[in-house]
Amino acid sequence: METLAEEKTYPMTQAGKEKLEREIEDLKLNKRPEIINRIKIARSYGDLSENSEYESAKNEQSLLENDIKSKEHMLQYAEIIDSEQIDDSEVSVGKIVTFQELPDEEPESYTIVGAAEADPMSGKISNDSPIAKGLIGHKVNEEVSINIPAGSMKVKILKVENAE
Repeated sequence: METLAEEKTYPMTQAGKEKLEREIEDLKLNKRPEIINRIKIARSYGDLSENSEYESAKNEQSLLENDIKSKEHMLQYAEIIDSEQIDDSEVSVGKIVTFQELPDEEPESYTIVGAAEADPMSGKISNDSPIAKGLIGHKVNEEVSINIPAGSMKVKILKVENAE
């Protein structure tokens, strides 16, 4: 008997879903018309076989359409995580976790979000990242060994709080 492959879900917070919806709207209502206009202008230059502006705009259009499809797919299979439903001391998507690498590193805090929301520069790490994978499901005061590309690191979870 054949089984259908399950679609991958994309865990995200409600805020992350709303941000993704705004990004898709911006791409469709602003970026897409800009590129279409650039193609129209480049076409007016004549011979398309040696028209680098036209080629560049067509390539950009292709990338944009792929980006829209990708974001729409994530939105279609979004799984909204309500961190309020998870034990206050348990690390999960939608929570801020503060941990200390043992034995005596400085504490670090990150918000764990779905891949669509990840922004490491602002302290938001993907639930698919090695650190998040190692922390999710564990609780305050637990010592956890996390597998990272450089080997493994041992951390102690100091604090978990809701991000929203």
